[in-house]
Amino acid sequence: MRKLIIGLVSLAALALVVDFGAAAYSEYRVSRAIRDGGDLLSDPQVIVHGFPFLTQAADGKYQNVEIRAQDVPNDYVGSTTIEANLRGVSVPLSDLVNGSVNAVPVDELDGRVRIEATDLGRFLDIVDLQVSAPPADKSDGTGGSGGSGMTTNGGVVLTGTVPVGPIRTEVSVQADLILDGDSVDIVASDFYFGPEGNADFTIPDFAKPTVLGLFTKTIDRQTLPFGVLPTDVYAEGSQIVIEGNAKNVTIDLEQIEAP
Repeated sequence: MRKLIIGLVSLAALALVVDFGAAAYSEYRVSRAIRDGGDLLSDPQVIVHGFPFLTQAADGKYQNVEIRAQDVPNDYVGSTTIEANLRGVSVPLSDLVNGSVNAVPVDELDGRVRIEATDLGRFLDIVDLQVSAPPADKSDGTGGSGGSGMTTNGGVVLTGTVPVGPIRTEVSVQADLILDGDSVDIVASDFYFGPEGNADFTIPDFAKPTVLGLFTKTIDRQTLPFGVLPTDVYAEGSQIVIEGNAKNVTIDLEQIEAP
C-alpha cells in the first residue's frame, strides 16, 4: 500500500510538471509571435489562466489569456504599457505547437493602455509631472479626506512646475479626461488646492487661463490592443488608463497594435 501511495503521488507530481511545462511552452510561443508581429522591444508577458492547461489545450478552448507588454513605442506619448485579457480563446492545439497562431476567435476581449506620469509629462512638456486621482469625497463612505480615491472616472489631479508670469512654480490643477472618438482630451478646468483647501501657490487672475492651458492637450488616436475602441478613461494611481471591450471578435495575435 505504501508503494502504491508513493507511486500515485509521483505520478501526480509528474503530471503537474508536464502541465506547467506545456503551459510555459505555449505562453512562450504566443509571446514570441506577439513580439515579432508587433515589433516590440521585448517579449510581452503571457499568462494562460486555468488548470489543468492540457485539458484546455486538448479542447482548443482557453478560459482566460492575459497579455501585458511594457515600453511599447507610441507616436504621441513616447511609450505606453498595453494589456489585454482574452476570454474564451479558440486555438487548435496543432496551431499552438506549430507556432502558426494568427486569426484567433475570442468570446470577449478587454484592452487597456496605461500612460505613466513621466511619459505624459514629456507630452505636456512638464518634466516633473505627477498624476493622481482626487481624494475621495466625505460623502462617499470612504472616511472623508483620508480616502485614497484610487480610481476616479473622468477626473485627475496634475501637478508640475510651470512658468507663472516671470517665475516657475509648482502648481496643481484638476483636469477632466474626456473621450472624443479614439482621442483623449485632457482639459484643465480649475486649480487644485487639496482636500483641506490649502496650497503653497497663488496664481494671478490674468495668468490663470495661460497656466491651465499648459495642462490642456489632446492625445490623438489611442487604439487599444487588437483594435479595440476606447470606451472609458480614468486615473489609477499615477497612471492614465484608457480601456475598452469587445465581444465575439477574431484577432490576429501578430498585430497587437492593429488599428
